[in-house]
Amino acid sequence: MKAQLVETINLAILEWFVRRWQMEVTFEKVRAHLGMETQLCLWSDLAIARTTPALLGLFSLVTILAHHLQTHFSWQVRQTIWYSKSLPTFSDALALVRRFLWASTFSMSPETTDTVKVPRALFERLRDIAVYAA
Repeated sequence: MKAQLVETINLAILEWFVRRWQMEVTFEKVRAHLGMETQLCLWSDLAIARTTPALLGLFSLVTILAHHLQTHFSWQVRQTIWYSKSLPTFSDALALVRRFLWASTFSMSPETTDTVKVPRALFERLRDIAVYAA
């Protein structure tokens, strides 16, 4: 009876360790690859417990939406002279999602109007700068 109880307790401890290990590895990878910092919510532990999952959920949502958008819309990965990349980064994905969401918010007048306050080319250039700067 005592040996069985010890075995059950050891099994429970091992199960909790495995669960914690998976979470620790997940958070370590998130810090290393996504640059997520540890939240310092001094008011409560519940605030910390809510913040990290929310950030991971938002990251996942942006990634899924960007993946969907890239199959339906043409877009270019932003390049610089000193940093060449073959695949989009998260900032590129975030910019694509912002551009898509802002398209319905910030729209241009039809081209048939007599007065053009902001030329379309200038508007599109400013929008492309803003989606990365926001």
